[in-house]
Amino acid sequence: MNGEFIEACHKTFDPERLFINAPMRFHTTFCIGGPADLLFYPASIDEVRKIIQTAKLYDQPITLLGNGSNILVRDGGIRGLVIRFNHTMGKIVADGTIITVGAGALLKEVASFAQQQGLSGMEFASGIPGSVGGAIFMNAGAYEGEMKYIVTHVRTVSSDGEIHSYSSSELEFGYRHSVFHEREEAICEVRIHLRMGEPSEILRKMNDLNSQRKSKQPLEYPSAGSTFKRPPGYFAGTLIDQAGLKGFTVGGAQVSRKHAGFIVNIGGATATDVQRLITTVQERVYASRSVPLIPELRIIGEP
Repeated sequence: MNGEFIEACHKTFDPERLFINAPMRFHTTFCIGGPADLLFYPASIDEVRKIIQTAKLYDQPITLLGNGSNILVRDGGIRGLVIRFNHTMGKIVADGTIITVGAGALLKEVASFAQQQGLSGMEFASGIPGSVGGAIFMNAGAYEGEMKYIVTHVRTVSSDGEIHSYSSSELEFGYRHSVFHEREEAICEVRIHLRMGEPSEILRKMNDLNSQRKSKQPLEYPSAGSTFKRPPGYFAGTLIDQAGLKGFTVGGAQVSRKHAGFIVNIGGATATDVQRLITTVQERVYASRSVPLIPELRIIGEP
């Protein structure tokens, strides 16, 4: 790690929000991952802009991270700078039916805030364990809801430290996809348009969806959510179950016994365990049904 870069960061930013050799297992829902050279929690769009410019000045690679819920960090960790968005950039403000949200806010927090304001449209997201920024990046969705249906504007910081604004028509939302898969930009602020509703009915729907999630998904173990994208015409979990892989284990990684679409960390799993298990699942399913499974989770970092 570049010592001059670390020194420059400590001079410019709050040292209490800078962490050297930060174990990424504490920053992902999979509880897996080697150390990041330097991890930083920004508190404003201006700080995001400044630290990106500083990293560029010292030729340091940048990795952007929200709640770490759709991520597998390899065992060698992440070189350079990790910008992690959390509550320090998680402000939520309502203006009528419009909610403006910092990228670090958790989806469940925004859904709860909306319910208390009598705003409907975020119910689907109340059980998704991700941040708003990550949800935009992946166009997160569940139970027939998706971010693309409620997002109107997004503010970002580009790789050269410039602030940009996108309207919904420019976001190129698709299945687990947004324009930011092709653009190196930090999602910083999101504007969401909801509709008026009855708070008690909104809460009832949220509770119902979360009960369904709890009954069907292996929430008792760390995971990165659904491991594979849904193949056209199929369900990944069904294909994996039919291949006889439910409960199949490599090291501390296991195909969930509750829902075969999830790979879970049953204790001490490494990223290598998970990657080997993913490969085995892909090979077995393709051999039995000739259907390719494409991982939904992002795999980042050094081997």
